[in-house]
Amino acid sequence: MMRALNTAGTGMVSQQMNLDIIANNLANVNTTAFKMQRAEFQDLMYQTLRASGATTGGETTLPQSAQIGLGSRFANSSTSFAAGSLQPANDPHYMAIQGEGFFQVRLPDGSLGFTRDGTFKADANGLIVTSDGYPLEPEITVPPGTNGLTIAPAGAVTGILPGSNEATDLGSIQVVMFSNPAGLTRMGQNLYVSGGASGEPQVVEPGQEGSGLIQQGFIEGSNVQVVDEMVKMIVAQRAYEINSKAIQTSDDMLSILNGLKR
Repeated sequence: MMRALNTAGTGMVSQQMNLDIIANNLANVNTTAFKMQRAEFQDLMYQTLRASGATTGGETTLPQSAQIGLGSRFANSSTSFAAGSLQPANDPHYMAIQGEGFFQVRLPDGSLGFTRDGTFKADANGLIVTSDGYPLEPEITVPPGTNGLTIAPAGAVTGILPGSNEATDLGSIQVVMFSNPAGLTRMGQNLYVSGGASGEPQVVEPGQEGSGLIQQGFIEGSNVQVVDEMVKMIVAQRAYEINSKAIQTSDDMLSILNGLKR
């Protein structure tokens, strides 16, 4: 009977973790370029009462084993990098990657961060930075007063400088590819950092080697599907409830056992 208490308890813990991830997805339904996560679970060890093929006497063997499971555990939170919808934005500095790839930005400690969030802005010196002030890498500066800022799908940045009538080359935007994007580590602020499982960042020109093209004046929306998350939440709630019911039932049966008299 005590097995049921522990087993159902692990189920409740697993569903709590599941709900934590669902809640985070829903909280970020309007977060630019947010990528939804999904909880993954594994069953725990099994207690084998009788092994498959065990001899029961003479030449008789058991056709199957007798095992009792001991519950479940949270194993992993996988990320879906499916593209979000592109949304128009009235800012020439905004951009989205239509396809695979990440923008790279320089973090305060000198390391590189990677993002799909293209809500870039120009600081006081015209340097293209994120909303938190992290500069795009390689750095691109748009001098104050520049007109006709244009970002080509292949990443070329041009603009008409003050006192000029012709477009001037201001640099080129590059994108970064990973052999295993799921191995990236989230660090908040719509940023990822590369980890051991993600592979080394491969800097490519937009549209090359399977990477996406740059779309100026657009931002990528979250890929969270609210209806799907609501369904997952209901399932998690019911699973949590039924596991708690199993604990209550086990407790009732133990109470009956304790109340037996000779």
